[in-house]
Amino acid sequence: MTALRDYSAAVTQPTLTGEPPRFDEVVAPDGGLRPGWRMLAESAVQLTEADLRRVGGDIQRFLANDGVTYTPPEEDPGPWRLDPVPLVVEAAEWSSLEVGLAQRTELLNAILVDLYGPQRLLSSGVLPPAVVFAHQGFLRVSARASAADPQPLLLAAADLGRSASGEWQVLADRAQAPSGIGYAMENRRVISRVMPELYRQAGLHRMAPFFQALRATLIDSAPGHAPNPRVVVLSPGTHSETAYDQAFVASSLGFPLVEGSDLVMREGAVWMRVFGRLERVDVILRRVDAAWSDSLELRKGSQLGVAGLSEAVRRGNVRVVNGLGAGVLENPGMLPYLSAMCELLLDEPLRLRSVQTYWTGDPRSMAYVLDHLDGLAVKTIDGAVDLEHHSRDELAALVRAEPHRYVGQELLPLSQAPTLDRRGLSPQSVTLRTFTLRYGSTYRPLIGGLASVRSELRLPSSKDVWVLKERPEDPDQGLVDVLPLTNVRAPAAMVPRVLEDMFWFGRYAERAEDMLRLVLTAHASAEDFRSRPHTAGGASLSVLMSAIARLSGSRFGPDALDDNFRSLLLDPHRPGSVAQSIGALRDAAQSVRDQLSPDTWQAFSSTERASSNLSAYHYSHQVAESAGQMLTGILSLQGVTANMMRDPGWRMICTGRAVERGLQLCHLLSATTTVRRGLDIDRDVHNAVLAAAESAVTHRRRYRGYVRLTSVLELLLTDVENPRSLASGIEEMRQQLAAMPESTGSTRPERLLDDLAEELDRADLATLAAIEGERRPNLEQFLTGCIGQLTRLSDAVGDLHFAAGPVPRSFGFATVTE
Repeated sequence: MTALRDYSAAVTQPTLTGEPPRFDEVVAPDGGLRPGWRMLAESAVQLTEADLRRVGGDIQRFLANDGVTYTPPEEDPGPWRLDPVPLVVEAAEWSSLEVGLAQRTELLNAILVDLYGPQRLLSSGVLPPAVVFAHQGFLRVSARASAADPQPLLLAAADLGRSASGEWQVLADRAQAPSGIGYAMENRRVISRVMPELYRQAGLHRMAPFFQALRATLIDSAPGHAPNPRVVVLSPGTHSETAYDQAFVASSLGFPLVEGSDLVMREGAVWMRVFGRLERVDVILRRVDAAWSDSLELRKGSQLGVAGLSEAVRRGNVRVVNGLGAGVLENPGMLPYLSAMCELLLDEPLRLRSVQTYWTGDPRSMAYVLDHLDGLAVKTIDGAVDLEHHSRDELAALVRAEPHRYVGQELLPLSQAPTLDRRGLSPQSVTLRTFTLRYGSTYRPLIGGLASVRSELRLPSSKDVWVLKERPEDPDQGLVDVLPLTNVRAPAAMVPRVLEDMFWFGRYAERAEDMLRLVLTAHASAEDFRSRPHTAGGASLSVLMSAIARLSGSRFGPDALDDNFRSLLLDPHRPGSVAQSIGALRDAAQSVRDQLSPDTWQAFSSTERASSNLSAYHYSHQVAESAGQMLTGILSLQGVTANMMRDPGWRMICTGRAVERGLQLCHLLSATTTVRRGLDIDRDVHNAVLAAAESAVTHRRRYRGYVRLTSVLELLLTDVENPRSLASGIEEMRQQLAAMPESTGSTRPERLLDDLAEELDRADLATLAAIEGERRPNLEQFLTGCIGQLTRLSDAVGDLHFAAGPVPRSFGFATVTE
């Protein structure tokens, strides 16, 4: 039997658990497929468990190649999980749900306008004031700005679940900073690639028009003074739970992804730091909770927002989406009163019900909650306290002490859907997150969404949401008038933080590459000479291991070479290790994800797979094999960056690479060539240095295989035609720094670079190679000077291009450090 037939047979069997039956998203009570799945039956029913496991493996690979992550609270980033079986909703059912979502969002917008304006809901008694004023999302500083804005809610989300009868009910409203639309789009992209036949047969609504409409809405929402509005996406940073989602949205919309440190308040407006100047910001798509968005008027000490943002909003100089006060709409204490509020504000009945909720500030509701604690989910109205592990008596005491702060909610059974696990397809609970956008004069829900799989036995997962078209010719997302994403060329806007991350992206990529080359060279020598330590080759191996210790800043033990090699490749806590450099490289890349090609993450994925394979290997030759695969992954980053636009970010990557390559080369030469050890040993060491510097073939061709120190120094230091040489790196940096917007030809980095070039031009190779006793002091002094100059150059690049910004300025009512 096929996987779906097996699943259908299993879920229609009577159970002995005594649990009430749940609505199944695929199988009807009579055992047949539901209408949406019947349309897909020809392809879907033929899938075996083996097919689904193959698809599941392909999904994991695609998500890893795309670098899709999710960061649970207080945990490290982990892989995003996507189940191969989608959540299918037929067109007729979605049409009804769509109307309810649009009305609900219209109602939420009206509530927001009223609470920060006339407050008819409170004065009429429809909504108890204590529900509102006890909630952290109600921000009094936002009252004037929100009252002046007729549409403070532009993008909303709702989490839905089904009752046992199949009715969709709202579990929670998300208006603060709705997340997940990027994950929904990524899910669709992956599923369309791993199951193309089934995807084509389904005839789904593409999601791209919704993103086009979102972009148009954000641009149109700018204050009236802006002829060419600047829109930014404000992120709390790479350690945010949904950092990938934020970067995906920013990249898809073509707007800069910024953090609080990239923005500044001046003269009542918000500005973005760009190349040593400030550019006006007109619209902020906020992914930072409102309380953290303004350290001046909201949460003191917050580094996530812009000090003074509330004042800029009040002055009408910037539009924040959603409005700073929108978090009050996430208050579950308002759910019992939504129907009455809908009648008052919209003069119509509420179409989409919420899960049954009781606000314990109401005496009758409190009594009910206290009598039914075992059958309700008790939570605070603002989610400030985790009540999951409290006993019944503890919950009762909390509710009695501060009844206005708590709600009790009925436990919706939730529908079940087939989900792939180690047993095959098994029924798991699912919820649906929908997204609704203000487009033109109406609210338009995204046709689709993000489904979440809830299970106590497995890690959280997601599903793509398939809403089938009623007719193939129906316009995608029901949007026939939406304009495509603009092709008007926008001016480059790269904040100093992005330039800094790009610079270190280049440095860490080069550092990892150079260490991998050196490890491969040393490992090859170890394979030949580890058992012959007293030969010239054994002595040269000792020199190479000392060089590795110097470049990595860590010590090697006298024995267990393979363990040391493994540690140097895999241990992220070992200073100078490849793993540490790759980890730092990934951090830098994640900070500028919106600037990089998706191919970047495929390169990381191949490198990490090689690392994972090495951790399971036991033989010496497998160390070199894995290191070679890791090097291939790092080298592929060069191909990715080579296809980037020649903008300041790319120039910083190139500059960072050249700085790091010069430093690594000078350290390597200093550790290997400044002491004379004997003709045979020196020859082996010089050959190893050439191999590690990827210049052995060039040297052999040019010097006919005869290795002497002066030829090595000429090729690696002064030969500008050798891309691995110091001279070539200086020329690369000169070109890139000269093309930066701040360049004058005499900036400090450019002057330091000129001084280094002059020092290199004056160097006489024979003098550098001269021996005094057993040492080469001239070479040692020269290399030390080059290392110092490159270090000063790196610092000067940071001072010029990554500076924090202007001095503090006053904008009327307070002084803010910009």
